[in-house]
Amino acid sequence: MADPAGRSIPNVVRPGTVSAPDFPAGLDWLNTSAPISIRQLRGKVVLLDFWTHCCINCMHALEDLKRLERKYRDELVVIGVHSAKFDGEKSTASVRQAVLRNGIEHPVVNDREMRVWQEYAVRAWPSFILIDPRGKVFGTHSGEGIFDLFDRVLVQLIQHYEAEGDLRRGPSEVSAGASAAPPSVLAFPGKVLADSDGRRLFIADTNHHRIVVASLDDRSVLDVFGSGEAGLADGTPDAARFTSPQGMALAGQTLFVADTGNHAVRAVDLSARRVSTVVGDGRQDEGRDGSPGPLAGRRLNSPWDLEFAHGVLFVAMAGSHQIYGIDMEGGYIAAHAGDGREDHTDGPLLAASLAQPTGLTSDGEHLFVADSEVSSVRAVSLDPRGGHVRTVVGRGLFDFGDVDGQSQAVRLQHPMGIAWASGALHVADTYNHKVKAIELPGLRARTMAGSGEAGFRDGPPGEARFDEPAGLTAADGSLYVADTNNHAIREVDLASGAVSSWTLRELARLAPPAGQVRELRERTVRAGALRLAVRCELPSGHAYMPGARSGVTARVGGRAFPAVLRDGTAVLTVEVDSGSDLQVEAVVYYCGLERSGACLIHREALAVPLRIAPHGASDLALRLVAGAPERQRGRG
Repeated sequence: MADPAGRSIPNVVRPGTVSAPDFPAGLDWLNTSAPISIRQLRGKVVLLDFWTHCCINCMHALEDLKRLERKYRDELVVIGVHSAKFDGEKSTASVRQAVLRNGIEHPVVNDREMRVWQEYAVRAWPSFILIDPRGKVFGTHSGEGIFDLFDRVLVQLIQHYEAEGDLRRGPSEVSAGASAAPPSVLAFPGKVLADSDGRRLFIADTNHHRIVVASLDDRSVLDVFGSGEAGLADGTPDAARFTSPQGMALAGQTLFVADTGNHAVRAVDLSARRVSTVVGDGRQDEGRDGSPGPLAGRRLNSPWDLEFAHGVLFVAMAGSHQIYGIDMEGGYIAAHAGDGREDHTDGPLLAASLAQPTGLTSDGEHLFVADSEVSSVRAVSLDPRGGHVRTVVGRGLFDFGDVDGQSQAVRLQHPMGIAWASGALHVADTYNHKVKAIELPGLRARTMAGSGEAGFRDGPPGEARFDEPAGLTAADGSLYVADTNNHAIREVDLASGAVSSWTLRELARLAPPAGQVRELRERTVRAGALRLAVRCELPSGHAYMPGARSGVTARVGGRAFPAVLRDGTAVLTVEVDSGSDLQVEAVVYYCGLERSGACLIHREALAVPLRIAPHGASDLALRLVAGAPERQRGRG
C-alpha cells in the first residue's frame, strides 16, 4: 500500500495531509437515498473502490470488500466508484444491473465521465483509496487480494483515531440498503448448452446458483441441480451447491459445469442425478504457471466456459487469462494456451496472450475463444505441440466498437459468448447488445440480430433488443441466447435472424419458498360454504406468463382447495366451521414487456383468522399486488 506520494506505508499511522476530493455534483448514485459527500463521512474510515464491471480482478476484489465490511461494520464505509472502461458500461442502467448481479450492498456512484477517477489520479482497475476519519487521503493500492493488507491497516487506523477522539462508531447513515429486484424465474443466466440428441437445453441459472434442464421440445423444466443457495457441496440435486455457475460441456450423460464462483469444475451425472467435483476446492488459484499435474489438489481461477474437443475438456480460465486442458481419462490438467498476461498477442500457444476469455466453441479443427477484454475472437490450435493462437477479429485492450465488415476492420465490444453453427461463428457481442455472425474462412462479420440498444423486444433482426447477452448455443436451426440482464432465454432463427422469447413451462421446481406467512385482520364469516375470490394485480408493463400455471391454494382445517388464476382472479369455494382459520398461498408467474423481458415469480402466503357467526359473510375477497413492497401486499 502506498501514500499519495507513492511511498510504502509502514506499520505506523501517520496522519494524511492531502484532503480527499469530494464527489462532483450531478452524478448518479445507487444503494443510497441521496448523493454522498466526503464531509458527511467524517469520523469514519472510508474506502473508495474504483472498478468497472467488465473486469475480473474487480469481481475478485468484491469478496474481500464484503469481508472487510462485515468485520468493520461500525467503523468502515465502502463506496464503489464505477469508472467504466467500455462505452457499454457507462449507463446507470448497466451499472445498476452489475450491482444486482454482483450482490453489491454498499453505495455506488456512476463516474461515467471518469471525473472522480481523474481527481484521485487513478490509473488501473481495481484501485482503492483509503481516507481517514479527518477526510484526508491516507493511502492507495491497486490490484486484487486486498483483505489481509487492508485488515492490518484498518486495525491501526481505528486504534489511532479512536484514541484521538476522531472516530465515530456505529452504523453508517449513508446507505439506504442494497438494490433489489423481484424474484425471477431465472436470475442473470450466463450460459446455455443445447443437446439435440437428448432434446434438452441446459441453462446456467447463474444468480440462482443452479443448473436448469429443460425440454427442447415443449420447454418444460425437466430437472434442477443445485439447492439455490451459493456454496460448494456435492450430492443429490437438492443438496448440491454451486456458486455463480457459467459454461457447460456434455459428454454422454455427464454434464460438466464451470462453477465460476467456486473456482471449480463440477460434474453432473444426469442419469444417477448426483453432483461431484472434478477439480477445485472453492479457493482462487493465484498462480499462472499452468504446469501439467494431477487434478487432485489443483486450484482454478474463475473458470468461465468449457468445451470438449479431441477428448480434452478445455477450460476458459478468465481469471488467469489462459485456456487450460483437462485430460479426464488421465486425471491431469495443464495450461494449453496463454502466458497469463492480460494482453492481445498472437503466437505459439504458451507464448501468446489472452485477456479474460469467457466463451469457447470448436469446429473440430480449432478452438475459438470469445476473448472479452480485448473485444476479439481468437483461434487456438487444438494440437498442443507446435500450435498457435491467431486473431480472427479484434485488435487490442482498448480497441472496441460496433463495426461490421471484413477482418481487421471489425470491432466488437466485450463479447462473452461464442458458438459454431452452420459453417459460421456466432458471437454474443455483449456490450453491443447484439448477436453477430463471422463467416469462415472469409472473416466477414455481420450483425445477425439486435438493434444495438439495450432492452427487450422480439421481432425482426434489426428491431429485436437484448440486454448484455452472454451465452450462445445452437440446435435445430436456431441459436439459443442467454440474455443475461433480461433474465431470459431468447431464440434466434439462423436463417432469418428473427428473435423470439423461449419461455419455460412447468415452473413449480423453480419457484422460491413462500417466505414468512403474513397475518391479515380477522374476518367474520358463516359456517359452511365460503366463496373466496383472490385478485392479483400486476405492475404496469407486465402480463401473465403464457403457459405457466399461476394459481392459489386455500387451506382450511387441513383440507386444500386449489384454483387457477384466470384473468387475474382465482375463485374457489371452501368449507369452514368453528375453529378454522384460512391460509392462502399464491404463486404468480408474470413477464415484463418491452424494456425488460424478465419473467418474475410472486409467491405469497397469507393467514386470515376467521370468526364464525350466523350473520357473517358468505363471500370473502382478497387482493394481492405482485412485485409490491410487503406493506402493500395482501390487502382485501
